[in-house]
Amino acid sequence: MRTLVSPSALRSPRGKAVYGVVFACTLVVFVLAFMFPLYWAVTGAMKSPQELAATPATLVPHEWHPETFADAWSQLSLGKYFLNTLVVAGGAWLAQLAIDVPAAFALSKLRPKFGNVVLGLMLATLMLPATALLVPTYVTVTDLPLLHLNLINSPTAVWLPAAANAFNIYLLKRFFDQIPDELIEAARIDGAGPVRTLWRIILPISRPILAVVSILAVVTAWKDFIWPLLVFPDTEKQTLSVMLQRVAIDMPLNVLVAGMVLASLPMVALFLAFQRQILAGLTAGSIKG
Repeated sequence: MRTLVSPSALRSPRGKAVYGVVFACTLVVFVLAFMFPLYWAVTGAMKSPQELAATPATLVPHEWHPETFADAWSQLSLGKYFLNTLVVAGGAWLAQLAIDVPAAFALSKLRPKFGNVVLGLMLATLMLPATALLVPTYVTVTDLPLLHLNLINSPTAVWLPAAANAFNIYLLKRFFDQIPDELIEAARIDGAGPVRTLWRIILPISRPILAVVSILAVVTAWKDFIWPLLVFPDTEKQTLSVMLQRVAIDMPLNVLVAGMVLASLPMVALFLAFQRQILAGLTAGSIKG
């Protein structure tokens, strides 16, 4: 296959040198582009409020104040709000797996009548802006149909709307489509029903895509702002993103930035811990066979 640079040119000493320089420069640029915002936030938290607000901004703090992170933890009561956010994100993750995985399995392997129509209707919801769904969803959680329950100030107000995620169902279905039907037939011959087949056969070989869906679910719930702002008017039950916005006016700027850094650390650690599974899941199912 002919590319911009021929293989013979790349094999020459000059080609190898040019390729190495271009590759190294590209790598450095992308690393700086992704790491600089993190560096800016961490060093900004360790500046004094006056230096942080000064113009022009300093790239390296004149005086380091690492104690700002401890101040942020105590002054913002981050422990309580970390727990609130963990409950909201963890419940949203479990709810999505409980609903999306069986739905994708049914659409992919059980092939119900009008399954394609149902999938098309679900994907059509992705065309709607999220803000257009705020009012009907809010009305629903304030008076849950049939049960007539008010879910305001309850984590279930976040869990239930997050449970059925059309994008995650589509990702899971595309992965399940690549699993040979012979495995399903063999399990059926052995007497396994749909639930046992899903639990014993499909889930163990679906770990990469489950990792991707899990990361998407947790990150989305962790950083969400508008919906938790609406359903958690009680300040004691708010999530980190809502609390940080609420105290932004009265809090010193460096303490606020330190709180934002601490709030983002779990998601960074989560990605670093599961980056191999995430990258494997992003390419899983892309090649048929």
